[in-house]
Amino acid sequence: MRRAVAGLRAWLVQRVTAVYLLLFIVFLLAHFLLDRPTSYLAWHAWIASPAVGVAVFVFCAALLAHMWVGLRDVILDYVKPLAVRVAALALLGLGLIGLGAWMIRILWRAHG
Repeated sequence: MRRAVAGLRAWLVQRVTAVYLLLFIVFLLAHFLLDRPTSYLAWHAWIASPAVGVAVFVFCAALLAHMWVGLRDVILDYVKPLAVRVAALALLGLGLIGLGAWMIRILWRAHG
């Protein structure tokens, strides 16, 4: 039964993050169609606003979680030798942690 709960949790993470990613992309498209920033200063002011900063942070976190679940499932399904599977999952985890740290650095600099 524990395994079914883990599968349901991964399924829910995949679906919830996909919905947020879609909504955020629709928001971005609508914003840039209706109120396009005309200069770097306008772009920086928009991205530095607290609400947009939080929304972008949640977008990046949702993207990383979505990537983790999807790529983890592919690795678990197709990589059979245990040592290679563990190494692939470790590399994936380290890569996603690196991307997350890079994203935090970018957002920190935009608000600083």
